[in-house]
Formats: sequence, structure tokens, C-alpha cells
Amino acid sequence: MLIDVAIEKVKGLISFFEGYRETGFLEALQIAKEIALEMNIDATFRKRRKIKRKKQFDENPDDTNIAPQSAQESFRVNYFIRVVDQAISSLTRRFEQYEGYQKIFGFLFTSETLRSLDKDSLKSSCVNLEASLTKDKQSDIDANELFVELKSLQNFMPKENIGPVEILNFLKRHDCFPNASIAYRVLLTIPVTVALAERSFSKLKLLKSYMRTTMTQQRLNDLATIALESEVLEKIDYEDIIEDFISKNTARMRMFK
Repeated sequence: MLIDVAIEKVKGLISFFEGYRETGFLEALQIAKEIALEMNIDATFRKRRKIKRKKQFDENPDDTNIAPQSAQESFRVNYFIRVVDQAISSLTRRFEQYEGYQKIFGFLFTSETLRSLDKDSLKSSCVNLEASLTKDKQSDIDANELFVELKSLQNFMPKENIGPVEILNFLKRHDCFPNASIAYRVLLTIPVTVALAERSFSKLKLLKSYMRTTMTQQRLNDLATIALESEVLEKIDYEDIIEDFISKNTARMRMFK
């Protein structure tokens, strides 16, 4: 999933939960009752015993006339709304993070967006991207060179609207856009979800255990890549890899003849 798609999906989720907060309780309650009945669980809220308290002499008489909340209303206010509000808050933070990425990389999302920029807007976007990719006064790209490359790319790309993956594949076939290639590679390596990072940590515990503490970083990286991309690995023809390995050394070729 790409960032622009994620922004649209998260925005739709926020809108859904905002409406669900106001109108979804009764529907959720009905579904919960049906599940409870299937599991032979009493589908009613427990009623708390009303505690009678002695009235103090300085209390306002109006305070004692306030009707207590029903068990259902108490559940809606103290549980349902809080859970939905927490979901909205989490999605809003994620949406703000995506918007930050959009401000930096938005002009690279599609070929149509890139072609729609005028000279000044494109120049400003390149300068902003260079500043974002700068650390210790060193940047991965040069804004002026990127501007020249993208300006040429606006007329050089296919006319149909394509996404960043297709644009990067197009750049790979034409090895004359180094800064643009780096910019699109950085864009496509930004994690849209945390699922991949969590999967990496889970695999790390299996690969580097207490019995393998002397494993080098290169070997660990290679094993992690194999473990994470196991589906791709299963499609590889090992015979071709073996033949390629043998062909790169004359001694091996004599050995395996």
C-alpha cells in the first residue's frame, strides 16, 4: 500500500468512527446480545445495588434529586464512547503522520501530479525534499539536479497516469535520472503500516538466539531477508543459482564437470 492510498483509507476510517460514535451503540449492543445468546450468556447488564447515603446538613437538596444513570447508559458513556474515542485519536495521529509525508513526497505520488507542477512549484518541492533528506549537512539528493531531472521527466514519461512503482521501474530502464531514482526509492521504502516492522522483530528472536550470539551482522541481515521473503524464495530456481555460482570460478567448473 502506498502513502496516498493509506491517507484516503485512514480518512475514511476516521469519518466512519465519528459517525459510529454517535449512532453505532444500539447496533453494537444488538450484535453483542446475539453473540451472548449463542454462548448461553445472560444478555443483560448487571444492576448495581443503590447505596443509600445519609444526607449531610450542608448539601444542596437539588443534588439528591439527580436520577442515576442506567446500566446501559453507564456502559455507553464509560466504555463504548471511550473505546471509539481512542480509535479516533489513534487514527488521527496516523493521519497527521501521513500528511507530513505527503507534504514532503506528495509531488512524486503519481505522474499526473508531477506533470501538473509548474517550474516554481517543482523547484520548491525539490528544495523541501532535499532539506528533509539532509542529516549532518549531507543530503541523499541535490535539489538543483533533481529539479532538472524531474523537469525533463515531465515530458519524457509515458502519457498515462502511473504510480511511483511504475515510475521507478521506468527510471531503472533509463539510467540518467540518479537523483530522481533515489527520491522514489526513499518514498517506496517508507513503511505505511507497522506490520512489517513487527514481523521483523518476531523473526529476529528466532534467528539470533542466545546460542547464536556470535553471528555477524551481514549473516543476520541475509537470514532475516530469507525468512521475511520466504514466498519469493520458494519461487527461485536453485539450479540456476548453482550454475551461476559455478560459472564464476574456473576451479569450481573443473570440480563439477
